Amino acid sequence: MKVIITGSTGMVGKGALLECLDSPVVNKILVINRSSVYIHHPKLEEIIHKDFSDLSAIKDRLASYDACFHCMGISALGLSEAQYTEITYTMTKELADTLYSLNPQMVFSYVSGAGTDSSEKGRVMWARVKGKTENMILNKGFKDAYAFRPCAILPEKGISRAPVGIMLSTCFSVRFSPCSER
Repeated sequence: MKVIITGSTGMVGKGALLECLDSPVVNKILVINRSSVYIHHPKLEEIIHKDFSDLSAIKDRLASYDACFHCMGISALGLSEAQYTEITYTMTKELADTLYSLNPQMVFSYVSGAGTDSSEKGRVMWARVKGKTENMILNKGFKDAYAFRPCAILPEKGISRAPVGIMLSTCFSVRFSPCSER
């Protein structure tokens, strides 16, 4: 299987990358990031691309993949709705549109979040935008599409959390557990 991963410099994307590198089922991985993951592996190819709102310059390199793990994201904290929508919805739509045009038989997985509002009408801005993004992906027409809604994520395999997460966990000394386990 050949997979694309976005956001592999972040905690979730790096976790997806490490799992794919370990998997015998995955034989090729393409990561698309704004900066390097600094991992070298025979299965891994990296594209550094600064503008996720326009993928035309790299479109030809995205053909013939079986799955995409879209792990790119940002906190809504301190952002206007327009800024958050540009990063969360518009850039995701560009990726989904591009990949669908190349291979509608692809499986597309999106990391969303607990509390996402798929009605797109709630009072919480980030939840509406995530809901709109999920709806777009799930209705795009991919062979399969998934939106994962974790409520908390504990890093593994030496992956570190963002400094804010480390600070908060130290201040509150609370150990979070997964919302559900399979």
